[in-house]
Order: sequence, then C-alpha cells, then structure tokens
Amino acid sequence: MKFKVALSAFIISLLFGGTAFASPTLSMDSKGNEVLTLQKKLYLIGYEITEFDGVYGEETERAVSKFQKDHKITVTGIVTNVTWRALRKEKDKKGRVLPKITVTPTARKKTANESFGNSYITGVQANAIISTARNFMGVPYVFGGTTPSGFDCSGLIQYVFKLNGVDVPRLADEQYLMGKAVSRNNLQAGDLVFFTTYTSGVSHCGIYVGNGQFLHASSSKGVRIDRLDDDYWRPRYIGARKVVKE
Repeated sequence: MKFKVALSAFIISLLFGGTAFASPTLSMDSKGNEVLTLQKKLYLIGYEITEFDGVYGEETERAVSKFQKDHKITVTGIVTNVTWRALRKEKDKKGRVLPKITVTPTARKKTANESFGNSYITGVQANAIISTARNFMGVPYVFGGTTPSGFDCSGLIQYVFKLNGVDVPRLADEQYLMGKAVSRNNLQAGDLVFFTTYTSGVSHCGIYVGNGQFLHASSSKGVRIDRLDDDYWRPRYIGARKVVKE
C-alpha cells in the first residue's frame, strides 16, 4: 500500500514559505514558532529532538549541526538561508513527501513513571491523534522501528502521540501501565488497546479509532486498521488504557 499523504503547496507555504517563515536566522537562545517549526522538521526526518518547546537550545543546535554535516553544509549550528533551503527539500528516507503534522509545544518531557494527575486527552485532541496516525497508513512494519521509514506497534504510538504533545513510554508493556484502565464497552477514540500475541503478557498495541476498530502497526501488513472482534484479535485482546496528557 502506498503512503497516502502528500503535503499540499498550501501547507508547504505555511511551514517554510511566505512572510511567516521568511528564512529567519536561528541560533542559540532563539525562540518562537520558527524554532518550533525547525524542531518539528528535524524530528520528522530522523534527527534527535525530544522537546518541542520553541526554544533553540543545545539539543536543537546539535541536531542542526548534524543535519548540516550530513548535507555538506558548513557546520555552524546556526540556521541561515542555506540550511533552510536544504530543509525545504528534505523528504523521508524513502523519498516520500512528509505529512502535515500538528505539534503542540511541550514545556518539558515527563518520565514514564511521573504522575500526570487526572488530565486525559480530550475528544478534540484524540481526533488530532487519530488524524496524525492515519497519515502513516501503509508504512511498513519494522521491528524496533520508530520513524515513518518503518514502525513497530509501540513505536508508532509513541511517535504519533509525541507529535501531538503527549509523551508516552517506548514499549507496549510500559504504555499499558500509564493512564487508567478502560473497559471494552467504554472505549473512546484515542484510547490505547493492548493484546497478547507472540509472547505472554502485553506484546502488541494500537489506537482505538471508534466503531470497534483500531489502528496499529501490523507485523504482516504494516500500519493498518483492523476490527477488535476480528477472529485473530478478539481472543488476544487483554485491555485498554485512557491516556493522560501533559
């Protein structure tokens, strides 16, 4: 299945064109939407960004420097016109146009065991998460995969939620410990659903999208949507969690 999402000229202009993002020079301690856009772009193409905070700190500078080195640009850690031009042309590792993603700025990263209180993702945010996840329909399964070049089940969830401002742990069994339990009869869009497959305990997960369906990275067919009452998944379902937000 082909990757279904193409970034329109309108979105490109919003991200990197026109007066809103007129190739501003960015360097250490720069702040604002331009830095957030830079962080998002670097993250989508595989560079290490753990904070979407709109602040040009050491992590962003390291990612920029590595991008410059990889693209044979003089390594300065400063984003000028040359680096912006290279970023505009960048696609993912398989040459696919990157999807439209909405990123919510996060003030800081929370640990997997930190209490988030009782603030759970809203219906609006759940819809945004599902919309983001649908961008990656057809992306192949890769064991240990955490990027649009290939996902495993928990890698997909972590990637999608992060792009919507919610940090979740990396592994399925860790994700199963967060938030609060939800009965199957009370599932809502955006809840995480869990299964036992190749080993005992939690070994597979997905995002509930409504109408008895969930989106996941299938080991045989990549990112897809299946039904919870499918003959394969029904007996392997072990529970669901409502996800807390930052």
